[in-house]
Amino acid sequence: MENIRHYILFPSHTEGVKLESALKKDNIKHTIVPTPRELSVSCGIAIMYNKEDEEKIKELVDCNNVKILGFHYINKKVTNPYL
Repeated sequence: MENIRHYILFPSHTEGVKLESALKKDNIKHTIVPTPRELSVSCGIAIMYNKEDEEKIKELVDCNNVKILGFHYINKKVTNPYL
């Protein structure tokens, strides 16, 4: 079983908070998480989101002039789906 998670990375905490505010206003489901080590060694924040919201999020990034490092994903294999 695979578990694909989608993330947006930022050059600073401020940019992440700026996008979070826009996501809340548009009621787009998201979660602020520590940046996964697989994606960056920085200790920053990332936003985890649902893939089906990606185009709307890209519009919000542009409209709100949010600086991002990109849209990324991690594909993790899940051995026990109940964990």
